Amino acid sequence: MIKFKCFIDYDKEEKWLHEMANKGYELERVCLGYKFYYTKPKNVTIRIDYRTFKKKEDFIDYCNLFGDCGWKHIAGSKNSGAQYFKKIDENSQGDIFSDAISKAGKYKRLSSMCGVLAAMYLMLSAAYISGGYMNVKAMLNPKLLYLTPGLWERTGVPFWGGFLFETPFVILRGFVFIIPLVMILYVYLLIKAQLLYNKTKKVL
Repeated sequence: MIKFKCFIDYDKEEKWLHEMANKGYELERVCLGYKFYYTKPKNVTIRIDYRTFKKKEDFIDYCNLFGDCGWKHIAGSKNSGAQYFKKIDENSQGDIFSDAISKAGKYKRLSSMCGVLAAMYLMLSAAYISGGYMNVKAMLNPKLLYLTPGLWERTGVPFWGGFLFETPFVILRGFVFIIPLVMILYVYLLIKAQLLYNKTKKVL
């Protein structure tokens, strides 16, 4: 079974995965969506960290370190960021983090990554605007993307014929606007992650 959800708060995500396991759906992998396999309902403890690695060897050592402490790596990759662990040793601690600062660190790393990506998309947006490939006015008034002379003065069949004919080309012209939208998304994620970092390091 595959489910599509989006989480920034890893505590809420862990709680949801725990509830799914109690219903008999245990996490198998995470790639765009959550893939579960059906099993007997279990009281499974899932914890999430956020890390990326330059070297595969470092990633393997990271997974093995948690494995030695009773936590099995069940989802995530060297570059995915989010790393999912399942508690397999009942004698292990109830969390993969030893204190509030280390637990909050995952949000700090997520915030930093979002900041880098937001800056990258900001520079890309600036380059497209300065190069004349992105019309800022058209973002506020999409009608400017339609180049057919007199289109908006037409009515009836002439209007709809011209409108429907040009719309596919308008979609292609407007596709570039996804760049600033992605930038805004990463800025939102950065702010959200930073707030969670500040909250988490004070809680424990």
